Amino acid sequence: MLDSLRALLADSRFARWGLLAGAILVALGLVGFGGWTWYRSQQAQGAAALATAVELAQKALAPGAPPETRAGAVQALEAVIAQHPRYAGLPEAAYRLGNVRYEAREYAAARGAYQLALAQGATGAVRGLAAAGIGYTWEAEKDQAKAQSAFEAALAGLGPKDFLYESLLLDIARTQEFGGRRDAAVETYRRLLKDVPDSRRADDVRTRIASLQSAPK
Repeated sequence: MLDSLRALLADSRFARWGLLAGAILVALGLVGFGGWTWYRSQQAQGAAALATAVELAQKALAPGAPPETRAGAVQALEAVIAQHPRYAGLPEAAYRLGNVRYEAREYAAARGAYQLALAQGATGAVRGLAAAGIGYTWEAEKDQAKAQSAFEAALAGLGPKDFLYESLLLDIARTQEFGGRRDAAVETYRRLLKDVPDSRRADDVRTRIASLQSAPK
């Protein structure tokens, strides 16, 4: 009888532990589901806000756009960044903010937006364009050395098949040329002809090489 009582208590203990474990699993499942639902809701809200901001940004970048249109686009894009910090599209919002700032000739602010896009994990085309954008802001401020460094950073890891490769080489050569480094510019132009032999700008590049080589030093 004592053995039967012990077995009954053991069975009861196991049953309680089983019920407790089941309750914990159910609770964890509900928490996980709630977290996933919240995440999807946040992403949807961020996407809706970005869509509105992108529409405003496109209007702001149109020729002859008034200052108030640019101001509205800036406000909308900054709101996406501030109010949806976990939104996966935040790098795009920062990149587009950089474009609007650049168009307004606010080069330092544009550079900060492009840098934010990279810091937030921009990938693909957004990453390449934001990295190049940093170079354009330095170039607009006539700091050829920093522009060249930025373009070289944007070029790092790219190959001749990447869509920005050719334009970035031209950007680098241009900053070298305007920065008084003509020999370096010639080498960069030659690299472009070697790496992208079917470039539609090959004739222009050869003309630039000839001009640089014939110019008095």
